[in-house]
Amino acid sequence: MITDQLNQIWSSILAFSTQFITPDWGKLIVIIPYIVLIAVVGPLLSLLVLAWLRYGALRPRRKTVFVDPRRHASLDAAGNPVYPAGEPYDPTAGLIYEPGATLSVSGAALMVACPKCGLVRNAARDTCGNCGLSFTLKPVLRSSGAASRPSGGAAAA
Repeated sequence: MITDQLNQIWSSILAFSTQFITPDWGKLIVIIPYIVLIAVVGPLLSLLVLAWLRYGALRPRRKTVFVDPRRHASLDAAGNPVYPAGEPYDPTAGLIYEPGATLSVSGAALMVACPKCGLVRNAARDTCGNCGLSFTLKPVLRSSGAASRPSGGAAAA
């Protein structure tokens, strides 16, 4: 009666679940390479990517030295600044700027002495008003490099 009905329900549940629980070994053997690929190669690949990202974040950087192109003018015996011809300078601050500069840090116009006749003019003008020399100052191209030469290599031989 009740036990027969419970046994019948239990048997039908087991018959239904065998479709899902009892594996088809032929199909499982076919997917073994994919399981190995996911279980073995996946973690190795992720560890490789993490190591690469860690190296990218912590790798040694080249030490770059940035030098201010401005310099103080040398002084003569009387204590007056001496400015070289052909280089822009700021007479109020006594600084010599890099070629091509036309304004000081404070925004004041820089001056330059003509290398031919010595006439002092505004650095923004490219022609001397006295002798007519066309003297255009172009900025020097700077590249950032190592602060010191690396040891070893062909130079050390």
